[in-house]
Amino acid sequence: MRLSSRRALACSGCEATIMANAIYRRFRTLLIANRGEIACRVIRTARAMGLRTVAVYSEADADALHVAEADEAVLIGPARASDSYLSIPRILAAAKSSGAEAIHPGYGFLSESAEFAQACADAGLVFVGPTADMITAMGSKSGSKALMEKAGVPLVPGYHGDAQDDATLSNATNKIGYPVLVKASAGGGGRGMRVVRSADELAPAIVSAKREAKAAFGDDRMLIEKYVDNPRHIEVQVIGDSHGNLLSLFERECTLQRRHQKVIEEAPSPTLNDSQREAVCTAARKAAGAVNYVGAGTIEFVSDGKDVFFIEMNTRLQVEHPVTELITGVDLVEWQLRVAFGETLPLTQGQIKLNGHAIEARVYAENPDKNFMPSVGRISAWRMASDIGGLRIDAGYRAGDMVSPNYDAMLAKVITWAPTRATAIDALGRALDETDIRGIVTNTAFLSKLVTHPDVRANKVTTGFIERELSALTTSDSAIGDLELAAAIAAIIASEQAAEQSKERSPWQTAGWMPVGRRSRLFKFKRGQDEWPVMLRYGSGASLITIGDRELVYSATPASDGAIDLTLDGVRSRITGIVEGHELYVRTRNGRFDLHWVDPFGGDDEEADGEDKIVAPLPGTVVALLAEEGATLEKGAAILTLEVMKMEQTLRAPFAGVLKQIKCKVGDVVGEGAELAEIEPSA
Repeated sequence: MRLSSRRALACSGCEATIMANAIYRRFRTLLIANRGEIACRVIRTARAMGLRTVAVYSEADADALHVAEADEAVLIGPARASDSYLSIPRILAAAKSSGAEAIHPGYGFLSESAEFAQACADAGLVFVGPTADMITAMGSKSGSKALMEKAGVPLVPGYHGDAQDDATLSNATNKIGYPVLVKASAGGGGRGMRVVRSADELAPAIVSAKREAKAAFGDDRMLIEKYVDNPRHIEVQVIGDSHGNLLSLFERECTLQRRHQKVIEEAPSPTLNDSQREAVCTAARKAAGAVNYVGAGTIEFVSDGKDVFFIEMNTRLQVEHPVTELITGVDLVEWQLRVAFGETLPLTQGQIKLNGHAIEARVYAENPDKNFMPSVGRISAWRMASDIGGLRIDAGYRAGDMVSPNYDAMLAKVITWAPTRATAIDALGRALDETDIRGIVTNTAFLSKLVTHPDVRANKVTTGFIERELSALTTSDSAIGDLELAAAIAAIIASEQAAEQSKERSPWQTAGWMPVGRRSRLFKFKRGQDEWPVMLRYGSGASLITIGDRELVYSATPASDGAIDLTLDGVRSRITGIVEGHELYVRTRNGRFDLHWVDPFGGDDEEADGEDKIVAPLPGTVVALLAEEGATLEKGAAILTLEVMKMEQTLRAPFAGVLKQIKCKVGDVVGEGAELAEIEPSA
């Protein structure tokens, strides 16, 4: 069976222009113009194909994992993305100095920059992706919608015009009717996107979305679409070669989102039946065929439960591509590279078979209990689930790495495959439960609750599901029990023994640990207002712990994987315990727990923050002042906006009062803990 031909679907006369701008040839050295997880992912396949790999890195990423995994790495500038990963001249210079013949852009950064693709071609470099013409045609949300309208692909009603003045956008919105979605024409990943439900929300939403889009993509053009309430998000993976062949590799469902950012993705969609699947895949090939597409890309659709509408094309590899790889057996990065070599796609449409179900969760450095505020710092512990059949982990970090405020907060992706959706979900839930990352805050516990939620398992979700269930998904109400307190003791002792052994001393030489006789040691733990004293008695004979009026036989042995085998009254459990100063993290069969250890010998370093100060929760840039000095504020009133990790975070009044002083201005780059404003509480 012949591969699907995009020539039959192409717009008349554009193929010659597109092909004239393309470079396809076999190469030996590949530069990856990206960082983190996707850079590591591309390096893995490229090296397996015998290619020499070159990484690029900013000053903040000198010790990053992708730098260590590449054959060579080139410093391209300071930490700010605009001075490094978004600098076309610096990346091209790195390619020249390293002898690279081709560049893979990954996703994000310059991956959908027509200027970058053209610059690579002008420099004689193979760009592993579509041509500049294709990116221009499909990378613009407004431009691609015009193409799709001509090609007969169904569209969401909206405004996609060039005029961007306030009056035009307001009039267009009134014609469409509320609610609407305001979003960046050049955007992605939920940035520069706002849902607007009434006329008085429109102007501030456009201002905020434009500002965020300009910072993230260098382009503040907006488009406006009718907002589909209770929608489902369906997307189709496509790939084309330079010989006129175009394939679809089934669809993915990405309905579970937060702030328009995908959180959980799965393939195939549990929403579509076979006939619907064929229809949406045919529509996707038709959409990509409109520009004679070459390379990997994704056609995204939104469904209202009855109809499916085109919303955009991403002219690059997607974050969620592993779920497609697991259900088809296709390495999409390998196919990207083979297309860049000028080869024909290895399979025909009929040879691509759907096998089983795959589901993916994105692990982010963010705090779900604090409105998903990004978390930065050094990773002190990195423990992922055991490598068992059907489990895949794509990571860009490891223990000791620094999570910078300058880049996206995604740390890793946990992906599972199984013959059925239910089994794949079970496997993902267990893999997330076995993931321990410390030194920063992550969304791992949130993901565990989300993927095992009954409505998720039953596929009773829409894109607003997370917002509706947020309280249940972020509430941590697990009670501290005997197992958790015993685990905390085991973690402290293991940490002390490791510290002593690193000094080449016996752990039995420390105060209180004697090989003969009976000794006792009092531990005290706190969580919030609750406090637990626990007595450990050890020495000759069995060790015992006393909790209240309960006395339990206790023993603990470090396991080879960094966990601890804890036996409590004859019941053996595998637990994880991590000590960070006075803070303890333990994971037991009952969940994850954070405790404060009140150490009578080490002091207690808890400090109270001044309540009248508004401080920067993370390093960032002040992008807007939303209140004036002397203003009377209600609790929760917006004071200023910071841009952190490419996302805007609005800081609000913690109580009612008067804004006494603003200690920053727009454009200031502020460090974590910097005082930004002062509020005088109402009398």
